[in-house]
Amino acid sequence: MKKLIIHADDAGLSQAHNEATLRAVEEGVCTSYSIMMPCAWAYDMVRIANAHPHHDAGIHLTLTCEWHNYRFGPVAGAGSVPSLVDEYGHFFRTRDQLAEYAASEEVEIELRAQINYALKLGLQPTHLDSHMYSVGARQDFLDIYRRLGREFGLPVQLSQGLLRHVRNNHQRIVPLGSETLVDHVHLATFAQFQRRGIVAHYRSVLKNLPNGLNILLVHPAINSAEMRAITVDHPNFGAAWREIDHDFLLSAASHSLITELGIELMDWRSISAG
Repeated sequence: MKKLIIHADDAGLSQAHNEATLRAVEEGVCTSYSIMMPCAWAYDMVRIANAHPHHDAGIHLTLTCEWHNYRFGPVAGAGSVPSLVDEYGHFFRTRDQLAEYAASEEVEIELRAQINYALKLGLQPTHLDSHMYSVGARQDFLDIYRRLGREFGLPVQLSQGLLRHVRNNHQRIVPLGSETLVDHVHLATFAQFQRRGIVAHYRSVLKNLPNGLNILLVHPAINSAEMRAITVDHPNFGAAWREIDHDFLLSAASHSLITELGIELMDWRSISAG
């Protein structure tokens, strides 16, 4: 069977993201999303999630902040996790910096704080995943991520392909308990964006979807002044890219193609129930 989760990363990053994410799951082909709890608009997105509990909403565990001018830091507070932040109390911009400086016990403090914050706000998360897959940057981070999933009774997004993407080539993952290993993760590249071929790539993914469990990772947002300010000098996953993702998810052509190809759309609830 060709099973596919179409998943929206980065809800809570901005108001433009929250608006686009809700539209993507209400009107589009998106089946899952996750919320960045350290970001300014996380509270609003949890409010939206609580008002629409039938949609699949996870926690996008965050340990890095890649933007130049839009800076944020740990939910636990910089003083509680000093190895995770720069001199201004913000998360490091890259996974490499995180892997070099972070103390594993402080990674656990911060990830646990993000989960508990979401729960305190009333979110009933369907899963855990990771911004920039930073939990895969070191083996001890990945072990913490998996342990928290078991402790809170939540599926975690596990992918050998994503680990290769973050240059973690440790031994092959063996799922434990209720963990689900995603067979294939699909996302567009900057080269495809430069060629204006993101939608063509997504359509190719759908037409050539391999058997097993697939996830298509997208980042829908409105190309607003807010998003352009957040992503300034960052065309990779920038505001224009994110609006293309938004439009793709809402297009009639995407709906039709998925139906025509007989692809089974999934979310984390259906995986857990299966």
